[in-house]
Amino acid sequence: MIFIIGGAGYIGSHVNKFLSNEGYDTLILDNLSKGHEELVKWGKFIKGGLGDKKLLNRIFEKYDISAVMHFAALTDVRESLEDPGAYYNNNVKNTLNLLDAMIKNNVKNFIFSSTCAVYGNPLKIPITEDHPCKPISPYGRSKLMVEEILKDYSNSYDFNYVSLRYFNAAGADPEAEIGEWHEPETHLIPIVLDVAVGKRENVEIFGTDYPTPDGTCIRDYIHVMDLADAHWRALEFLEEDKSEVFNLGNGDGFSVKEVIKTCSEITGKEIATIETERRLGDPPRLIGSSKKARKILGWTPNFTELKDIIQTAWKWHQKLNKKFIQP
Repeated sequence: MIFIIGGAGYIGSHVNKFLSNEGYDTLILDNLSKGHEELVKWGKFIKGGLGDKKLLNRIFEKYDISAVMHFAALTDVRESLEDPGAYYNNNVKNTLNLLDAMIKNNVKNFIFSSTCAVYGNPLKIPITEDHPCKPISPYGRSKLMVEEILKDYSNSYDFNYVSLRYFNAAGADPEAEIGEWHEPETHLIPIVLDVAVGKRENVEIFGTDYPTPDGTCIRDYIHVMDLADAHWRALEFLEEDKSEVFNLGNGDGFSVKEVIKTCSEITGKEIATIETERRLGDPPRLIGSSKKARKILGWTPNFTELKDIIQTAWKWHQKLNKKFIQP
């Protein structure tokens, strides 16, 4: 059985679907502070959080868990700058509770949902896993702290891990059974699609004076089902009793203005924009190299075109926001 922490959230729910389709039994733990129980359509669901050490031990004692996947993190860079304590408590302290329960109950395989934010401002593009890690936000630092903890646990205990450093997760289940659903929404593509369905009036563009071709930030968008595929391959990798860190990205970048333009083309809607100041903690360009994951995990993204990623997001977004769409 695979224990998925945060499996009612965006990425966790897609990984749950992927693993269930591959024949795995899954157990989902989520406190529903950010996730939605409606997205847990596979496996067994338990409502609870990692702050409850007694619950964690009861779960590990009751279920035959072979591996743990951890998605339950706070992820908003701007929020982490305003309230770093919440990020260190949730992302670091609660992860320690989980790891200690695993060690106590002899569960040794762990997959960690990390982030390209551990790198900070890139010194070179594309970013490889050996790039210096100098995060510029408490969010990025909290993820890097956990990665350092994982190294120590792997060195000292019978414990193996894979840390997956995502670039920008995007898109939705192509069958639109599940998809991206944040309240409030902070990710660019669903925000733009909110304008397309009439849920909001405009999109803010934070900074138009970056050293990029059109002046807006460039990001590497990776489809959520491609991320799910990588988690499945990471499970197989852990069977070799090894630990490793992998980037997960497309290797191509798209600017904020390119994303807005593509969303407009796919939805047939004009997207109103407001240009405003840069946000703290936003590097101009983040593009990752996934050569290592391709070589070692045998992973290849299926959704490599921005329009294909956005089309899946739009299909889900219309389903989620029916009440906002004008007939």
